[in-house]
Amino acid sequence: MIVFPAIDLKGGKCVRLAEGDMDRATIYNDDPGAQARAFAEAGATALHVVDLDGAFAGASRNGAGVRAAIAAFPGRVQVGGGIRTRAQAEAWLDAGVWRVVMGTAALEDPALVRDVASAHPGRVVVAVDARDGMVATRGWAERSTLPVADLAARFADAGVAALLFTDVGRDGMLKGVNLAATCALAAVSPVPVIASGGVAGIADITALVGQPNIEGVITGRALYDGRLDLREALAAAA
Repeated sequence: MIVFPAIDLKGGKCVRLAEGDMDRATIYNDDPGAQARAFAEAGATALHVVDLDGAFAGASRNGAGVRAAIAAFPGRVQVGGGIRTRAQAEAWLDAGVWRVVMGTAALEDPALVRDVASAHPGRVVVAVDARDGMVATRGWAERSTLPVADLAARFADAGVAALLFTDVGRDGMLKGVNLAATCALAAVSPVPVIASGGVAGIADITALVGQPNIEGVITGRALYDGRLDLREALAAAA
């Protein structure tokens, strides 16, 4: 199972939000490149980077910070946040990004996401962000009326690499990963699922290890707050 340390960028700085609220951001590092290097030095081989400002704007707003993280990290990097056109997705793929994460576009323009995934098999991740079981969109600021399983079903045969499932209500809150909801989605999804939101410590990592169709887990605040040791998490996942 892959452990993805997370770098979320707001105003060029590495932050963590509480429940996806941009007004509840805690700054952890002014230098995305330095943070990416620190994760690499701890043994991480994959990195998850999100342009939070871009997620709300619908276009890149922290491009310099994202590129700094990519340049500093020798492993695989997946990038999300405001990627809502094929040109935006391919610009990041051409820049050396391993995979792009598309969320709002998956809800509002599924044909676009299928098109990108078809052109770049295995390099598109669909973000399935949930509030109370319904898909959240536009930087998690809005909740749709579409159940998460229905969104996942749209891309069952599209060639996407994975579904990134985030329980928005737990994100950055250290409440523990929503294991039941994550595993329920994994059970009906033909593509692997990445767990995200609420990781509080090593128990969340070990609970996910060995679960069917779980590719990985994203963790942020628990690492930054020192509640989870990245080396220990990587060892448990391995």
